This record gives sequence, structure tokens and C-alpha cells, in this order.
Amino acid sequence: MPGQKAGSIISPACHLLFDEWLRCGPPQRNARKNNVTSQDRPTMKLMDSRELTLRGIILGALITVVFTAANVYLGLKIGLTFGSSIPATIISMAVLRLMGGGTMLENNMVQTQASAAGTLSCVFAALPGLIMVGYWHEFPYFVSLLLTLAGGMTGVIFTIPLRRALVKNSDLPYPEGTACAEILRASSPEGDAESLRSLTKGSLVSAAVALATSGLRLLSDGVSAATTFGASVFRLDISFSLALLGTGYLVGIGGGIAMLLGVLMGWGVMVPILGYLNPAADPMAAATGLWLHKVRFIGAGTIAVAAIWTLLALAKPVAIGLKESLSVKHRASQDESDLDLAPRTLIGLSIGLALVLSGLFTQFLWPAMPHGASLVTLVVLGLGACFGLGFLVASACGYMAGIIGSSSSPISGVGIIAIIAISVTLWGLESGGVLSPDQRPTVIAFGLFVLSAITASAAVSNDNLQDLKTGQLVGASPWKQEVALLIGCAVGAVVIPWVLQTLYQAYGFVGAMPRADMDPTRALAAPQPALMAAIATGILSHNLDWLMLEIGAVIGIVLVIADILLKRRNLALPPLAVGMGIYLPANVSVTIAIGAGLGWLLRKSPKEQGTMIASGFIVGESLVGVAVAALVGATGSTETLALPIPDMVRSGLGWAVFLGIMIWFGRSVRRPRA
Repeated sequence: MPGQKAGSIISPACHLLFDEWLRCGPPQRNARKNNVTSQDRPTMKLMDSRELTLRGIILGALITVVFTAANVYLGLKIGLTFGSSIPATIISMAVLRLMGGGTMLENNMVQTQASAAGTLSCVFAALPGLIMVGYWHEFPYFVSLLLTLAGGMTGVIFTIPLRRALVKNSDLPYPEGTACAEILRASSPEGDAESLRSLTKGSLVSAAVALATSGLRLLSDGVSAATTFGASVFRLDISFSLALLGTGYLVGIGGGIAMLLGVLMGWGVMVPILGYLNPAADPMAAATGLWLHKVRFIGAGTIAVAAIWTLLALAKPVAIGLKESLSVKHRASQDESDLDLAPRTLIGLSIGLALVLSGLFTQFLWPAMPHGASLVTLVVLGLGACFGLGFLVASACGYMAGIIGSSSSPISGVGIIAIIAISVTLWGLESGGVLSPDQRPTVIAFGLFVLSAITASAAVSNDNLQDLKTGQLVGASPWKQEVALLIGCAVGAVVIPWVLQTLYQAYGFVGAMPRADMDPTRALAAPQPALMAAIATGILSHNLDWLMLEIGAVIGIVLVIADILLKRRNLALPPLAVGMGIYLPANVSVTIAIGAGLGWLLRKSPKEQGTMIASGFIVGESLVGVAVAALVGATGSTETLALPIPDMVRSGLGWAVFLGIMIWFGRSVRRPRA
């Protein structure tokens, strides 16, 4: 039985984690070394060091169910999700305060668990592709559960050596992780009252603007300026999102300039040239299509080269982190605040997950591919992709999350790179005679199946490093956070298959409806899985346009060389940030750049004050995003609260409010502390 198989493999891992808890035991009060600083301020000593508690685990599981369902729905409907770390922090803080006796570290564990599961919902970016290519006609519950669980847990394992390279020994800003830490500190009994007021002001302002924008539709969410020159279109978009503005402030001027350069390359050079080469009757309408189907692939190629270069630069610190993670001797010399899961736990989990994935791949292929050689080859390939390519993808996503945050990190861009690598390998096996052309439908589906596990792994790593950064800043125990992350993956994996199946049966996907009598206008667009399925099919059918990816790769090489030369003059141009500027929607990158510029102008002002208000911007918009997502899920409409305001009025009000808040922000940061 599938359920018996799951229990037999997962139980040893649970026992290992329980043994870990018994062996390490709870830390003594005030025994941890409080040597971590944030914004030049030392971490506070804690009066109560309770962290991983039963009630916290239950609360995290309940928050998980809500956030996971909302993220899966939004991801399939519009291709976007909301970051769950900050809302989970606020909710758990309120509930634990009502229950009494809650600690900052316990609250941190709840948000760690809930955010892991909420991020795991990014499996929606690949798994529905199996239905779109006609291989599945429903989401088999236990298969989907185990695949999501195994993918997410491998992501947790990957973050353990990455924590030392990208968090402990790195100066990456991790804007959302920093914001979470500021919330936890400011709201604790020992917190600074002035910092809490700044955080609250930023949160209230951002929440009000987000409600007026995404809920009431009183304010425009951005502005776009475009002009044509013959068949060429030049366009610049700005978002009025205060969360992106706050993210830019925390990111810093270097990353902001790099992302802005990516936008200028995309919309100031690439789209106009492509428009000139491909003239259309309506250039304005065609420009968006050119960016979506051409320029974004250039961005993906740039990200691929930049990510490979970044990983090569990180190879030594990651190898050291891996060695330390597996060293019993090194572990014995570490303080509680720097302990990861024990080596035997890591090895046991890795073996268990490899067995789960092997069984899933075999079960997936067996009906259509009973021949031994082909089956074994693909299973081994799948495992290699999950643990080899998966680690590289997780590293790239974690690094990008460290630059611009988890919510804005282009996981879909890295997913494109992953499905290309998988599909090219499968195409090579077919060309080499290992696979036959009549097995192509199964091979395409298998590529998407493996990609689903890698996507789950990358998404979890993308978010987990933010959580581990938060833990570092507040003095949490990394190994306990890693246990919470594993629990979060387990809870999310239980929920996600049911949500996917329910949404598919209720709405269907564009081009894939479960019943003939369903209304196609209500079908979920599911843009990411449709794109992944199209890429896999295109490669294996030999009709994918490689030119854009090749151009992007060349640009990536040029940017890497430029960055090396600039570093000789103590300057930098992060190639990965430029690639993200090309790939992400222009309004995201431009607003982050504006926030970074604002931070640079205010660089001589009190740093802590600006950090708290910027963190509040992220908090307020995140909370309203959750509320609006719940409303959309309940009503099936994004216009439930919308007011009948003319677009010109909305745009003018949006500009006025956005500029006014930037002026208020600057004055607030410059104002001396009381």
C-alpha cells in the first residue's frame, strides 16, 4: 500500500530527529553566545530560551494549511505568490501572546516552519505540467505527496552547508530575513520602543497603501511610460509597491544599480531591436509578447551563466561548509548557536530521501517503460538531477534570495534552466539509442516529474536561507530551525496534493479541463507549468528556439568579465543581479532600484531607523497580500472590493501617494531618535 511505503521510509528519519533532540537536549538559559549583530547592534540576551515546542509546532502547522492553499491558488491563477515568513511571524506572535509565555525564539520557530510549507507550494510551477501534456488526468495523492515531501526535504538538507557559505560567512542583505528579525526583536519584552514605533508606522502606512491599491483599487499599482520609434518600442515601468521600495532600501545601491541596468538592457535595447527585426501592426501590443517570449529567455541565459560563475566562486566556502556539517569533531567544538543537524541525521535523511525518489521514479516509469536498461538509466539520471542539479539550483536560488529576498527571487527563471538541462540530457539519451522515439511522451513527462522535485527543493532553499538569517540575527539554534523546516515540509506536502486536485476539479487549467461541461473562461492560467511543459516538449521534439538563450549566455560572460575588471578598482557589477533585472518584470526591478537609491541618499542618516521603517513596508504589504488572497479564494474574483475610479484618477493618486511616502520616509529617517 502507498501509505505503508511512506511510513516505512519516513519513520526512520523521524526517529533520527527525535534522537537528535534527546542527545543535544534543551539549551541552558543564557548559555548561548550572543555574538551576532544586526545593523551594528548586538543581539539581546534572552530571559527564556524555549524554541522548538509542541504548541509552536501545532500552531505552525495550522498557519501552514492556510498559507499553502492560498499560495497554490494564486500561483496557478496569476503566476505569483506571496512571501509567508513575515505574515507567519505576525500571526504566531499574536497567538502566542494570547496563549501566554511565548518567547521570541519560539515565535521564530513557528514562522520558520510555516514559511517552509508556504514556499513548498511553488511545486505548482511544474507538477501541473504533467496534466497539461496529457500524462496525468488527476493528481495521485500519495505520489504527489511523497514527491513534494522528498523535494522539499532535500532543499532543507542543501541549506545546511549553504548556511555557512551564504549566511554565516556572507554579507548578503537577506531583506526579508532581516525584516523578520527586526519584527521579532522590536516586539519582544526587551525590544527598543522607538524601533517598534518605527516598524509599526512603516507597517501601517504600507498596509493602508496596499489595501487602497490591491483591494479597493483606489490607487494605481504602478505607472508605465512607453514610446515608439518605427516598429521599436521603448518602455519603462514603475511599481508603487512599498514592499519593493523597502526591499531596495535593504538591498543596497550595488544590487539596485545592477538590476536597473538589466531593465535598461531589456526594454531599452533588446525589445526595441527585436521589434525592429519583427515589425508588427501594433508595436505596443507586440512589445509585451517580445519581452515575455524572447527577452525573458535572454535573461534566463544570463542568469544561468552568472549562477554558474557565482557557484564557482562559492565552491570553496560551500565545500568547507559541507565538510564542517559532516564532521563530528567540528560539531563538538561548536556553540549551540552554530550547530546544524548531526552528521548521522543528515546521512540518514539523505539515504531515506534517495530511496523515496528511486521508488517514485520507478513507479512513474514502470507502466510505459518496463525494459531494465532504460528504466535504470532514467532512475539514476533522476537521482543525479535531484541531488546534483538540485543542489546547484538551490545554491543559485539561495544566493538570489540573499540579494533581493525570497518573494522577488526568480525561481521560474532557474526552473527554465533546470528543465533545459534535464531535457537536453534526455534528448541525448534518445539520440544515443538508449531511449526510442516512441517513448518520447513518457520521457517528456518524466522530465517534468523530476523538475517538480527540483522546484520544491529550490523553493525551500530559497526561503530557508532567509529563515536561517533571521535565526542568526536573533540568536536561534540552527539545528532546531532545520527540524522545524523539515516539519514544515511534511505538513505542506500533506496539503498541497489535495489543494491541486481540488482546484483542478473546480476550475481546470487552460488547455486541460477535467470535464467537457466546464466553463473554459474560469480555467486557471497556470503560466509556469505551461511554459515548462512547452520547453520540455520543444527540446525533445527538436523545435525549441535556442538563439535567445545563447544571446543571454554571451551577455552573461561579458558581465562576468566586466565584474572581474571592476573589482580591481574596488567596484562591482553583480552579473546575477543584472540577469534578474532582464528577467523580472521591469516594475519590480525599477522600484527596487529606487529604494536602493533612496537608501544611498540617506546613507548618512541613522541606519537602524531606516531599516525598521523599510521592514515595516514589507510587513504591511505582506499582511494585506494574505488577506486579499484569502478574499480572492473565497469569492473567485479579484474585483470584490474595487471602487469605480477612473484610471487617470487612480494613476494620479498613486503617483502622489508614492512620492509623498518617499518624502515622509526620508524625513523620518533623518529625524533624530527621541
